[in-house]
Amino acid sequence: MSEPSAGPAEPAAPPAHSRPASPTPPADTEDGPRQQTLLEMMGGVHGLIYSTVPVLVFILVNVLAGLTPAIWAAVGSGVAIAGWRLVRREPVQPAVSGLFGVAIAAFIAHRTGEAKGFFLFGIWVSLVYGGAFALSALVRWPLVGVVWSVLNGSGFAWRSDRRVLLAYDLATLAWVAVFGARFVVQNWLYETDQTGWLAAARIGMGWPLAGLAFLVTIWAVRRDSAARRAATAEG
Repeated sequence: MSEPSAGPAEPAAPPAHSRPASPTPPADTEDGPRQQTLLEMMGGVHGLIYSTVPVLVFILVNVLAGLTPAIWAAVGSGVAIAGWRLVRREPVQPAVSGLFGVAIAAFIAHRTGEAKGFFLFGIWVSLVYGGAFALSALVRWPLVGVVWSVLNGSGFAWRSDRRVLLAYDLATLAWVAVFGARFVVQNWLYETDQTGWLAAARIGMGWPLAGLAFLVTIWAVRRDSAARRAATAEG
């Protein structure tokens, strides 16, 4: 008498080379997300470029048609840029803050009745930012590290590592140099009524200088990332 069958045989596993690879999400790298987030803090590459458009529009229209049309043209370009960024689903905050800055600059130009008034807000913003960054480095809470930690929830353990703290100090001081140079040069041009050169300085000392400081910021963040990876490996 034959033995009862033990049931249907299990299907043979396909060869390893024919099995579909299980989808795995791309590994998060420490450097990639950090660079993107820090860049987004400044509105992205497009945001840095967009910031020069209202200035160019203001200067061109002021030369061709006078102050009042230039004010409206600058505000209009700011609205157009903000709308374009919203349509493209780019971050809202840089678009809104950029439009807000243009509106304030235009209001000051209107109140002073002078084209150079359009640049006054940016001059004093540079002074405030430079002072805040300098103070943070002085008290050993460099703003570059603080802002990065707050944005990413990574904590402030880096303050106990002297090398990482020094890196964030240097990155913060790089921004102090950028804001300080902007204030000194542009305020002097404002006081001496050199509106044309003031506009050139505003553009030339905008995203090109910010880009240099941003490189130092990336370097500091990478040192922080390397230190944390080393601490994790040791643990």
